[in-house]
Amino acid sequence: MVFLKMLKKKEFNAKNEILSGLTVALALVPEAVAFSLIAGVSPLVGLYSAFIIGLITAVLGGRPGMISGATGAIAVVVVALVATHGVEYLFAAVVLMGLIQMAIGALKLGKFIRLVPHAVMFGFVNGLAIVIFMSQLDQFKITGPDGISSWMSGQALYIMLGLVVLTMAIIHFLPRFTKAVPSSLVAILVISAAVIFFAIPTRTVGDIASIAGGFPEFHLPLVPLNWDTLMIIFPYSLIMALVGLIESLLTLTVVDEMTETRGRGNKECMAQGLANVTCGFFGGMGGCAMIGQSIINVSSGGRNRLSGIVGAVGLLVFVMVGSSLIEQVPMAALVGLMFMVAIGTFEWASLKIIRKVPATDVVVMFLVAGVTVIFHNLAVAVIIGVVISALAFAWENAKRIRARKYVDAQGIKHYEIWGPLFFGSVAAFNEKFDVLGDPQQVIIDFKESRIVDHSAIEAVNRITERYAKVGKKLQLKHLSEDCLLLLENASSLIEVNYVEDPTYRLAVDELS
Repeated sequence: MVFLKMLKKKEFNAKNEILSGLTVALALVPEAVAFSLIAGVSPLVGLYSAFIIGLITAVLGGRPGMISGATGAIAVVVVALVATHGVEYLFAAVVLMGLIQMAIGALKLGKFIRLVPHAVMFGFVNGLAIVIFMSQLDQFKITGPDGISSWMSGQALYIMLGLVVLTMAIIHFLPRFTKAVPSSLVAILVISAAVIFFAIPTRTVGDIASIAGGFPEFHLPLVPLNWDTLMIIFPYSLIMALVGLIESLLTLTVVDEMTETRGRGNKECMAQGLANVTCGFFGGMGGCAMIGQSIINVSSGGRNRLSGIVGAVGLLVFVMVGSSLIEQVPMAALVGLMFMVAIGTFEWASLKIIRKVPATDVVVMFLVAGVTVIFHNLAVAVIIGVVISALAFAWENAKRIRARKYVDAQGIKHYEIWGPLFFGSVAAFNEKFDVLGDPQQVIIDFKESRIVDHSAIEAVNRITERYAKVGKKLQLKHLSEDCLLLLENASSLIEVNYVEDPTYRLAVDELS
């Protein structure tokens, strides 16, 4: 059914999808292995995770063309769990992580990604680009017999640099001559062939770890099914679920912009959750969307589900029958590919607009990028950025409340309020009124304002009491229906006098 829908699409190109998927599969191998080592588990755990999560999200996800798999963001979270309680608790935590993500999708909470400001998006992708770039620098280190790592030097360094630069050159210049084949795939094949044919001494995938294995087997996590286990895994599961969905939904937004189409966030949440539940039951470490691999896929022509399916299945084929060949792929080719991904991921336009946008947005952009790079914690980085942006927005709106004051022919004092009345603007609102100096009848007109929250209701209540204490009549005019409802609902929570006190009544009709 999925393939029939894809074939009906006019923009569907099977050749591009398959070749793009193979490029992604090749690039997934070293990353899955590296993330496994970070988490303290076998390389096959990361490879199986990339296959399971990649396949399920490719078929059922809300963003065709987006690639998911084992990621560093999840690996960093689970290090302590694996070290303290063992890998079986990791599998249980991944299952619970998936259930939490499915619950978030079922409640349609994925739409809240719209609350992420553009400055946070810039900081997110720029930070990830730097992380992708820096993560490749480890390939320029060698480990001595004493286990101490040091930077390459001499011939080994020159060979590595030469192959990386050649890979980047092929990826950059080949599309100018032909786009029939993804330049990334061509670069990997050309560099691999050169290294094998000329027997060039350089590090290969096989030097990192063996990727040979079989089909992943169903495995129930061997942990006690009791409250203590839940208390151990729940904090990790919750963090992994949130980190995974934040990275996935932000990556979805990036791919949306690249393809000028729109994905479905809640559907992606459900697919990610199902993928992680399955992953936990097949001995995987969990994962989420991968912005680097997604950009490789889209840039190589993969816009539909087939590319993701080919990438996942191709990865499993490499593990089961092609490991001996894949282990001969030079790391320099994959490092060059990831360097190009980092360059393409970075929002260079963000540097040009620094002096053209509010200072707060610049601070948020650099802060989110910095937290992402330093702590590798995308959830914290994004949350910090959103909170700061929200506070800045609230502060700016708090300063916008105004009051136009005049006394009409009947001697009635009018206060025409402009701007939203909420917790941030309450203090300025209270300063607008001269209770002792005002005449006996006062009207507050909310035609150009709104009562937004509990603090605003309390402010209206207090100003009413102040006028009542000096025996003056206060009326509220032009309250919107939602403001009226808010006041009426709040009457059961706080003491609002407009019901019992005749000096406080809501007037929505014209006063004579």
